Amino acid sequence: MQKLPKKPTAMGPADSFTGDVYLDGIRGAMDGSRLNMAHVHFAPGARTHWHSHPVGQTLFCTDGSGLVVSRDGTVLTIEPGQTVWIPPLEEHWHGAREDAFMAHLASQEDDEEGEQVTWLEPVDDAEFARANTAARENG
Repeated sequence: MQKLPKKPTAMGPADSFTGDVYLDGIRGAMDGSRLNMAHVHFAPGARTHWHSHPVGQTLFCTDGSGLVVSRDGTVLTIEPGQTVWIPPLEEHWHGAREDAFMAHLASQEDDEEGEQVTWLEPVDDAEFARANTAARENG
């Protein structure tokens, strides 16, 4: 057993996120485990770019209200205590709603080559607005 050192909070890089996003790394792959975890904090309107994970991703909301959106147009809301599973290779994005902060724990595994995410293009403002409208309409 070991206590892992706390990593400093980092800003989410502009080539992967839109808006103000803060990352608290929890752990990376180590000692035979391929698990990576982070606590990610999104300001209102902030979001990831489109991306996928070769082994899938689990999101557990810790605070606020957010969106998880797949390429097929499915929009899920996520609030404290709720978990969303994104299957391997499913293109998606997630972030805060337009009017609320959101934080989640993100867990994903490295694949056999050590990759955990493939970043794609930014989510444009029209797609973000469409997802917020769909979330409001679906309660």
